[in-house]
Amino acid sequence: MHAADLRSAWADILRRARLTQHHRISREELSVREYMTFVLRKLQDRRFAEFDELFGVEHGVPVVVVTFIALLELARESLVEITQAEAYAPIYVRLAYQPS
Repeated sequence: MHAADLRSAWADILRRARLTQHHRISREELSVREYMTFVLRKLQDRRFAEFDELFGVEHGVPVVVVTFIALLELARESLVEITQAEAYAPIYVRLAYQPS
């Protein structure tokens, strides 16, 4: 997987989130840890998920950004694997293999 492909997929998700953005100002507390749990739950009992399936673009940019940070943190902690077969192919996310 190339960083450019991940960046491109992220830009597309962010663009779609902005399309559904409403113009109201409010303060919303968003927890990266909560969204890490959300991502892990979405991946439970599945072999993999497409990268963009993990984002609720209808919830707007702040939620999408926190979800992306959560996904990066999960990858950094080796809890998920982000893979791509070849350039421009879909990006997949799956739970990392953890021996029992």
